[in-house]
Amino acid sequence: MLERLIALVAGLIVATISGAGYLGIVLLMAIESACIPLPSEIIMPFSGYLVSTGRFDLVLVATAGALGCNLGSAAAYAVGYFGGRKLVERWGRYVLMTRHDLDLVDRFFARYGGVTVFLCRLVPIVRTFIALPAGIARMPLLRFHLYTFLGSWPWCYALAYVGVRLGEQWDRDPRLKQAFHDFHLVIIGILALALAWYVRRHWKHRLPAQD
Repeated sequence: MLERLIALVAGLIVATISGAGYLGIVLLMAIESACIPLPSEIIMPFSGYLVSTGRFDLVLVATAGALGCNLGSAAAYAVGYFGGRKLVERWGRYVLMTRHDLDLVDRFFARYGGVTVFLCRLVPIVRTFIALPAGIARMPLLRFHLYTFLGSWPWCYALAYVGVRLGEQWDRDPRLKQAFHDFHLVIIGILALALAWYVRRHWKHRLPAQD
């Protein structure tokens, strides 16, 4: 089951990037940053692989990825910004959000400000969801996009660079194909475990419906 899921996700990513080029990278990374856990750990290495074939440029790949992060984050930010805490308290139970989560977000942004977004963009899993609490905290929009781009670019570049190096050695060492497959398996496994932990931790303390 897990391998079929990996194959489906990887196939979608490969087809999108192969067909749409840089625009495909932007689109996929926008989805990843709109609170939808489509793993950048697959998107960007494959893009890097295409750099190794001469189709793409590494800097442009990283930039396309970072722009996609900004695009997708804008939607999640808007939900948090315009809906605010009241919206999350009303509907948060459907995503298993607790009042503790909201209080933690308020304190964290009050203490660290925009640096929160920059740092979280460098952390797997967390980076996918940070735009929503940034909007709830009403972080200034220009600063939000600046920190989102600055935090996303090195993440995208590093993952794409891994893909470049793998691509350069792809036909020289058949073990790389198995290693890359295992890498996908590990990423999907981590996402599944993280989701299970999140559900278990939040289910009993989810917000009740608000009138």
